[in-house]
Amino acid sequence: MGGLLGRAALPALLSGPRVPAPSLLARPSSGGSSWTRERTLVAVKPDGVQRRLVGDVIQRFERRGFKLVGMKMLQVWEGPNVVCSSRAMIGHTDSAEAAPGTIRGDFSIHISRDKVAFITGGGSGIGFRIAEIFMRHGCHTIIASRSLPRVSKSATKLAAATGQRCLPLSLDVRAIPAITAAVDQALKEFGKIDILVNCAAGNFLCPASALSFNAFKTVMDIDTLGTFNTCRVLYEKFFRDHGGVIVNITATLGTRGQVLQVHAGSAKAAVDAMTRHLAVEWGPQNIRVNSLAPGPISGTEGFRRLGGPQASVSAKTLAIPLQRVGNKTEVAHSALYLASPLASYVTGAVLVVDGGAWLTYPNDIKLLGDFASSAKL
Repeated sequence: MGGLLGRAALPALLSGPRVPAPSLLARPSSGGSSWTRERTLVAVKPDGVQRRLVGDVIQRFERRGFKLVGMKMLQVWEGPNVVCSSRAMIGHTDSAEAAPGTIRGDFSIHISRDKVAFITGGGSGIGFRIAEIFMRHGCHTIIASRSLPRVSKSATKLAAATGQRCLPLSLDVRAIPAITAAVDQALKEFGKIDILVNCAAGNFLCPASALSFNAFKTVMDIDTLGTFNTCRVLYEKFFRDHGGVIVNITATLGTRGQVLQVHAGSAKAAVDAMTRHLAVEWGPQNIRVNSLAPGPISGTEGFRRLGGPQASVSAKTLAIPLQRVGNKTEVAHSALYLASPLASYVTGAVLVVDGGAWLTYPNDIKLLGDFASSAKL
């Protein structure tokens, strides 16, 4: 193992700062003892060198009869910050996601190997990034959305970028027959579903006094009833007999209260309650149920619609304890954790991913005075 990287590579490896490094885990592929050997690698620059180095290491292990069972992604270090990753994210356009200090790839790339995830709202935004991160860690996915052309385009991108299978389906979570047909098709394609991520949602800004009864009902139907509908169908079709993991994407709106969001806050609070109830009822069937509540997340339709003018966004950012908005990759990694064996004893929980924003975020009551409702429903 001492000569694994080659002596010629040592000066380049040791010239940079000493920092925590990814590790490679290996074991004999057949026969022999059951011990596990670990080799620590030092991150190097440039990024191209990293990829060649990793490939060389894998080939050397394979030639010596070892089987790769886990590897953390190498990253480029500059001082204490990660400034580049050895894998680019799809559609990586958010400046916040490329910010120094945002560390990616800390899970084994095989943590979800051969798992199958059914993701509603997976055609765009947070749902799309969750699908991508799951697939980059060995998972196959079904991404479902009301727009089949959009979700099909997304599935093509995901499969090309990750090498994993991605099945696009048209689905309205308010229609139980449509959910049943989609789950049947997914089971026919993959033979199983291990993970359900409920990410389908609807939202807009509107004061409670101007909110129509139908608009309130529509959001409840999509967010709350849609989540229950999908959970219930999957329970009947597969989870009851085989176990599974459910991750419900919610929000902190119902916990803290926020102007112009009574509909969305009520719907998400109901889903968090549903999470706890289902965790208790379905735990004996080996079904874990958790909520993930993101805060202000850059690069999403919700952030563009709800964030307000740039000056307002900047002021609100300063009120967040971590002094920045989050990004979709951070939310996706949190979902990966909840869906993975690392969270095998976690159920009925609400994981808040908002940099502490829900504890301090300003609530501008003045918005009620002159707000023009954007509700279209």
